[in-house]
Amino acid sequence: MLPRYYTVKGYGEHEIVIQKSRFIAYVNRVQTEEEAQAFIQEIKKKHWDATHNCSAYMIGENNQIQKANDDGEPSGTAGVPMLEVLKKKDLKDTVVVVTRYFGGIKLGAGGLIRAYGKATSEGIKATGVVERKLMRVMHTKIDYTWLGKVENELRSSIYQIKDIHYLDQVEIETYVEENQTASFTDWMTELTNGQAVITEGETVYLETEVER
Repeated sequence: MLPRYYTVKGYGEHEIVIQKSRFIAYVNRVQTEEEAQAFIQEIKKKHWDATHNCSAYMIGENNQIQKANDDGEPSGTAGVPMLEVLKKKDLKDTVVVVTRYFGGIKLGAGGLIRAYGKATSEGIKATGVVERKLMRVMHTKIDYTWLGKVENELRSSIYQIKDIHYLDQVEIETYVEENQTASFTDWMTELTNGQAVITEGETVYLETEVER
């Protein structure tokens, strides 16, 4: 599992008009090539009357699956510039479909490359990008007498509280980066004079919205 990577927030769409042609970008997060293809077919079905439904996607930890489709536009003027945007922004597990309704004015190869690139970039911006960071959930059990101090210190630290359970003892769940679990344990032990019971829990991805 990657320690961190960028992808789109989820589903989004955005339309621009260039020289009377409508370009509608549809963006989504996908886990597999099958999901990407299903999304492309869904948009094609929705816009069966469009002039073109061009697509690109990049999937996998090492971007091992990369596909671009011009859907009838001159070769290399639609799908490839769309894929280049995904590469430049380093967005994993992302599919984009740009639907074009021809407005009567030919754009030329350079114009098409710029139009599909712009539609993709603006579609991604409208959808939003997140950084997914692999975190370990650390469980800290303490007596109630320590709660005020520990919670205050945590909230002003680099760590993020996931949840607090008020049981016989207080159990605080905290998101900690994998390479910081040892330093977190040392810090928490020192903070509580060795009174805390600290255990490692599951690993999960924590998402933070970013500009990209």
